[in-house]
Amino acid sequence: MTKYEKEIYGIITRSTEHLTVEQIYMELKKVYPKVVMSTVYNNVNRLWKARKIHKISVENMPDRYDRIVKHDHLVCQRCGKLADISLEDLTASLREQMDGDFLFYDLKIFYICPECREQEKGL
Repeated sequence: MTKYEKEIYGIITRSTEHLTVEQIYMELKKVYPKVVMSTVYNNVNRLWKARKIHKISVENMPDRYDRIVKHDHLVCQRCGKLADISLEDLTASLREQMDGDFLFYDLKIFYICPECREQEKGL
């Protein structure tokens, strides 16, 4: 692992947020001020392909990156806020239904977050 990979991995795994590449870049610049954005993209992709971090893709939004810990996500359809949620592990049920094994599953529940619901009431 390169020094950049190690630091980016640390940034992602220490964060309680779901960071974009731009946010990771801003954090990395605090340690390596001369780093360029392409270095961050390359290292994030390498970490993701090695399955050391999780990529969360939501339509019309930049990809975000997260630590590898079993959890699912809530996505607000209005503001795009992404939040963690811990639901029952569906691995056994999915394996049974698929009659075989799979790599992983990515469950995203789309909803309207409490803040956006409050804003709607005020309109």
